[in-house]
Amino acid sequence: MTVSDPQNTPQAALQRALGTLGPLDETTIEARTDAYFGRTRHIVEHFGDSRVTYAVFIRRPVIAACGLVTQWLKNVAEAQGFDLECREMYAEGEWVGAGEPLLYLTGSFTRLAPLETLVLQRIGATCVAAHNAYQMAMALPSIPFLAMDARHCAGFEMQEQMAYAAGVGSRAAQKEGARGFIGNANDATAGFFGLDAGLGTMPHALIGYAGSTLRAAEMYDEVYPNDPLTVLVDYFGQEVTDALAVCRRFPDRAAKGHLSVRLDTHGGRFLEGLDPQTSYGVLERHTPGTIRRYRSDQELRDLVGTGVSAAAIWRMREALDHAGFHHVKIVVSSGFNVAKCSTMRDAHAPIDVIGSGSFIPDRWSETYATADIVAYDGQPRVKLGREFLLQKVRDSHDTSKDIS
Repeated sequence: MTVSDPQNTPQAALQRALGTLGPLDETTIEARTDAYFGRTRHIVEHFGDSRVTYAVFIRRPVIAACGLVTQWLKNVAEAQGFDLECREMYAEGEWVGAGEPLLYLTGSFTRLAPLETLVLQRIGATCVAAHNAYQMAMALPSIPFLAMDARHCAGFEMQEQMAYAAGVGSRAAQKEGARGFIGNANDATAGFFGLDAGLGTMPHALIGYAGSTLRAAEMYDEVYPNDPLTVLVDYFGQEVTDALAVCRRFPDRAAKGHLSVRLDTHGGRFLEGLDPQTSYGVLERHTPGTIRRYRSDQELRDLVGTGVSAAAIWRMREALDHAGFHHVKIVVSSGFNVAKCSTMRDAHAPIDVIGSGSFIPDRWSETYATADIVAYDGQPRVKLGREFLLQKVRDSHDTSKDIS
């Protein structure tokens, strides 16, 4: 995987994505937009077009991740043959305060009205997901993340937006010294992370097929002998036992750091050998101050509860080190969102890689973006309560980035 190849840069991936999607024809756009925007277009065509300026904003803090939508708009304008002035108020990856305009779009009212719905679809969730990815990366700055969002997305268009967002949020965090998301789990969007292919080794289904965790590892090694090996160890509820069995079977891989065990224990049970009391004991041995402080119910679950808790991760590290497998890495997944990452930081959990799709917004109402027209034929005018956008549009000419 070559990150320096110009064909594998995030910018090149963005261009490939837009080339695949295309700008959509006018009939399709009108069918997908809200009906009142289509009717507005026909009314304005009847009475005379106007050159308008839209302000696009989100009501909560976000990370600016507008590349998909601005390039899509540029493609639409070129395909339909109209002039579009698109001013980005923030550089990609920059923090944006609640209610601050992200974009100002200026052009023909009859052309822009049908695009409002589709623009908002492409910007709200993307910017919030970028913010979540940034926060996760900053919560655990020394740990690399793997984006495993595709399975949680409603189709490929959302999958593309979420992978793009993780890339943008990560690069913002990397500027501050964090590792961030270093790749994702599928080929189609790997370019957003500067890679040419997705990362990952095996699902639970392969272990079920093989009949044992060890046999699945052997099968993988036979087909991919030169690749690093990450083995899921929770299928049979014997995480520690199966992890050690795999390590003993592949001592050279273990010694060279080319073997990882992945914890994905579901929330219905504890890791092998743990219960509430022993989970507390594990943290008392390694990070006693963490468990003695006041904690919310959710923090306690992440620390000593079922599933992939901090105690579970520490217990796996204990077992590996006690058996002499100090270089075997621990990969974790299952519900690693911003809050869980922060708890793991407090517990100093010995994590080597995190696989997560939980940067996808879980409160969808927070992703709602809004667009308001703030000028008609150069005359400032906006609905009551949004007057703050008028000052922004005046200032934007001096501080914005014009991509038209």
